[in-house]
Amino acid sequence: MTYERELSFLKKALSYYRLNVHVIKNFQENFEEVDKGIREFLCLDDLYGKTADFMKPILQPNTIFLIIDDFFSNYILLQLPDTPDNKYLIIGPYTGQNFSKNEFLNAIEKYQVPATLCDILFEYYSTIPVVTDIQSIYVLINTFGEIIWNGENNFTHKTFQHSFAQSYLGTIPEHILTGISTSKDVSYRMQLLEERYETENKFLKYVSLGNYTKALATLNGINEFIMENRATVRIRDYKNYAIILNTLLRKAAEQGSVHPIHIDNLSSAFAKKIEELPSLEQGTHLYKEMLRKYCLLVKKYSTKEYSFFIQKVIARIEADFTADQSLKTHAELLNINPSYLSSLFKKETGMTLTEFVNQRRIEHSIFLLNATNMQIQTVALNCGIPDINYFTRLFKKHVGKTPSEYKRLLT
Repeated sequence: MTYERELSFLKKALSYYRLNVHVIKNFQENFEEVDKGIREFLCLDDLYGKTADFMKPILQPNTIFLIIDDFFSNYILLQLPDTPDNKYLIIGPYTGQNFSKNEFLNAIEKYQVPATLCDILFEYYSTIPVVTDIQSIYVLINTFGEIIWNGENNFTHKTFQHSFAQSYLGTIPEHILTGISTSKDVSYRMQLLEERYETENKFLKYVSLGNYTKALATLNGINEFIMENRATVRIRDYKNYAIILNTLLRKAAEQGSVHPIHIDNLSSAFAKKIEELPSLEQGTHLYKEMLRKYCLLVKKYSTKEYSFFIQKVIARIEADFTADQSLKTHAELLNINPSYLSSLFKKETGMTLTEFVNQRRIEHSIFLLNATNMQIQTVALNCGIPDINYFTRLFKKHVGKTPSEYKRLLT
């Protein structure tokens, strides 16, 4: 192959959506790696052969296939050129939409799957990524197709769905009840749970680093099944999910070394928004807003790169802008030499303590001018600067306009 680098890039890009990318030679022998072993677990190993038989007549070169399998999961499939043993690239499984546990239970009943398997199948579908931004995936795949087939006009797209799905699934109960052992059930459940927790930890890591792009891609890949939907009203499902998400984001920000005072302010604001959520449509927007603002919080207030003493100083500055923020006071509270603290602060932040305090106070004043109807004198007092003339000079130095000029622009 002459496109190894492009294939590596594709795998890396799709990994942010939790999409698995496999290169396989034989569907019957290799497909259990792709489908997370669900057919093997259900003692439906002969389905791998049926899958292979189904694939053979439809596979064509220079074609990107969208396959919807007998377990209602999507795969993107194509035959790689310049491979003498006819290797195939297969991406998936994934689904394009979330659905509630009630909808899942209805499907279980429709296909006569035993109630004893409900939990394990629920766990399986919780590991299937949900791709809401499928167009971005298609752009990546099409670009890869243009590279390996030398141009956008040299390949086509086709969609197929297994024709034997419904009739075959109707016979699953008999196979399942006689074939699954307790030890096998425990082992498979452990495998699925480990994958689920790995995804959640990856999500928390991206948030703790303030990386919104990667965190969003991972969030989009987390199936709503993970948050068990127990309410019968869907708006309550969204609110419950948002409450859990808010808690996870709080912990991630804490891992990112953001002081609890900032985390608590943002968390409380979102707790109110969650309970006032008016519609399902706004639920998705709220999730993204929560994620974006927590990532911004980490970027702005994380003290992870600072030493213990500087973390303490910054936390005290941001906790109360009206407090005495002199070098002498901070040094006394930490029981260290003022000269040492001054040198350490400049070394780690690139600013003197006074410059840092002034910058943070002006940033806070901008927030107050935008978010409240306070008079400029009141804003200055709330930022710890009682001298209005000094506040005006300081504000203009940082913003380029006086507070009055800035406030007029807001009206």
